[in-house]
Amino acid sequence: MAGVFFVGTERGVEARLAPAAGFPLETIRIGGLKRVSAIQRLVTLAQLPWGTLRILGLMRRRHTSAVFSMGGYVAGPPVAAALLARLPLVVMEPNAVPGFTNRQIGRFVTRALVSFPETSRHFPRGRTEVTGLPVREEFFKLPPKPREVLFTVLVTGGSQGSRTLNRAARESWPLFRRAAFAVRFILQGGKPECEALQAEFAQTGLDGGVRPFIDDMPAAFAQADLIVCRSGAGAVAELAAAGKPAVLVPFPFATDDHQLRNAEAFERAGAARLVLDRDFSGAKLFDLAQTLAANRDVLDKMGESARHFAHPEAARRAAEVLEEVAR
Repeated sequence: MAGVFFVGTERGVEARLAPAAGFPLETIRIGGLKRVSAIQRLVTLAQLPWGTLRILGLMRRRHTSAVFSMGGYVAGPPVAAALLARLPLVVMEPNAVPGFTNRQIGRFVTRALVSFPETSRHFPRGRTEVTGLPVREEFFKLPPKPREVLFTVLVTGGSQGSRTLNRAARESWPLFRRAAFAVRFILQGGKPECEALQAEFAQTGLDGGVRPFIDDMPAAFAQADLIVCRSGAGAVAELAAAGKPAVLVPFPFATDDHQLRNAEAFERAGAARLVLDRDFSGAKLFDLAQTLAANRDVLDKMGESARHFAHPEAARRAAEVLEEVAR
């Protein structure tokens, strides 16, 4: 599809990824409307019409045929411009419950690409397709983890780490040690707490280690028998692609509780154990790891259930749909 261009902000990840991939990026200034101050909401409301008119002009100059949206506050002006120009609009909604932008414009979309079947109820009948979220191919290629004496637990709170997961991890280490539990513990703790966590872990005598950031996450997944993480769209998509059992601890301040809804969908399918942020502790982590390590067949079934959410051709299918509507 010729003439593709991206719209985003200067501080978003798109500012690095789009130009690096050889695509032009048009930047706009726009903020959020939810979980922000009253002043920020007013600023955003003032930015919306100007941002929409600017994108509308860009679309006309570039002879745009269709618009693809991933949602989020940055999608507001491009989506509004697409609706004003009566252009075909394809949205990808990776969470079990749509975000604010996709909920507001749901009835106007040409096609909605979703990750969970239940998300379809938020869009017009006949316009949805379960495509999943694009995930790196390396996750799909991971072989089944052979059973070993050491039970490997991977805890990751994302690139910046998670205070809740870090706290639970450090609380669990003495419990694993006292129980003589044959565990290998890998923690992505984020840069702010990493040095302190590394020093504490070194005193435990446990196998494994603490890292500020894991560059090769597929390799870390390959080593893990159990993964403990948040339940954002990217995290659960990677779990599905890798077919990994998980303990999901939703971020409690996620917009519209979408992380909780994602985790609930995985738990209903038997792919994960769900623990609320307020209930997650070192004792809870230890108990879950001990129980699941003693029931490897249950772990295997969880991994198989997770793989039911996997969609290896998500990126290709999204491109095909966009090309179809553009014609």
